[in-house]
Amino acid sequence: QLDPTSTAYHIAGGVRIVGALDRGALQQAFDTLAARHDALRSVFYAVDGQPRQRLLDAAPVDIAYHDLSALDAETAQTQASRVAEAATRQTFDLEHGPLWRVTLVRLPAEDAPVHELNLSLHHLIADGWSLNRLLAEFAELYSSLIHQREPHLQVLPIRHADYAVWQRSWLEAGESQRQLAYWTDRLGGEQPVIELPYDRPRPSEPSQRGGRVGFALSEPLSHAIQQLARQNSASVFMVLLAAFKVLLYRYSGQTDLRIGLPLANRNRPESQHLIGYFVNTVVLRSELDSRQSFTAFLAQVKHHLLDAQAHPDLPFEQLVDALQPERRLGQNPLFQILINHQQQDFSALQQQNGWQIQAIDRDNGAAQFDLSLDTEQHSNGRIGGFFTYAQDLFDAATIQSLADHYQQLLAQLTSQPAIAIAAQPLLTPAEQAQLAAWNV
Repeated sequence: QLDPTSTAYHIAGGVRIVGALDRGALQQAFDTLAARHDALRSVFYAVDGQPRQRLLDAAPVDIAYHDLSALDAETAQTQASRVAEAATRQTFDLEHGPLWRVTLVRLPAEDAPVHELNLSLHHLIADGWSLNRLLAEFAELYSSLIHQREPHLQVLPIRHADYAVWQRSWLEAGESQRQLAYWTDRLGGEQPVIELPYDRPRPSEPSQRGGRVGFALSEPLSHAIQQLARQNSASVFMVLLAAFKVLLYRYSGQTDLRIGLPLANRNRPESQHLIGYFVNTVVLRSELDSRQSFTAFLAQVKHHLLDAQAHPDLPFEQLVDALQPERRLGQNPLFQILINHQQQDFSALQQQNGWQIQAIDRDNGAAQFDLSLDTEQHSNGRIGGFFTYAQDLFDAATIQSLADHYQQLLAQLTSQPAIAIAAQPLLTPAEQAQLAAWNV
């Protein structure tokens, strides 16, 4: 309502499908998904300024279909990208819905048919976990229709509204006070802002225009990260998170760093298979010592992350109310930098239907925060991701340099984790060569 044209709360994903595709089965599969999950039929309206939810009746999903197979390959791909971008950046009518859209594009192909399937959902009804659930259930429903068998889907023991009632009761019974006590003690009274080298001063009214810089780690580096994680009884995400905090320390010179982390918040088994918004954002604080090794810092990050995951339910706005940070227009309270991690696995789509699947990154053109890092680990072990940045503050070249430094730092930290974090080389080989040439 504050910014009706914003796409900052859109989530999107796409896959390229190589193989025979039955549009009728695809339509039926998505229709069944919409009938099965309340979130996909939810709309929201206001009564005296307070939001209310309404469920729409089950109805066929409007799937936008574009047949570009008669075009040459280059023209078709350009047009397909425009179609996907338009679907991702088109705003949703929250009151009348639907709050998600499906786009199917057929591309020219010499052998097997090629399609791009794009999904765009408003964050009110879904999260990253939901997107993976939606694709997995679509794969099973489509396969059951093609092979004329009953689908094997998990029974949904609760609805999303049941979870909301349970969570509210649990928090009101005292859990809210327990978790609030933990977070206020952990974060303390002062809430420092991470000061990065911005290209422009912060505007009083941010545009929320965002850019994106992607990266893909090499197979050897991906393997080295996994090996370091195993050696330290940590997860791959813990290594990526700790390295990101070292990067922020090196860029800002600050030792007290707070960044945001969305937690899936699906600890109860009843919520595992629901599509809906369950995520809660927590603030991860780290206090760095320039003399400590990366191994020691990784242990600290692991400890604090596990603690945060044990206190995931306090609504973020309640924490803001309790801490009363200095509020500035155009600046998120408590943190301005976010990190998120996802597992990417399309094996269900590939195995059940004989398709070749390739993920397609979709950019909604917006930035909720100054800087966000999204990392993902693929089923083959390879690690990649992207930085999303506020164009009000940063140039693309600045974030590209930051992404290069992150990869360089990951290589150094995994090869020499016992060295002090302040002594780890940050410059890329090309930058080191350029610096050496200047110093001749």
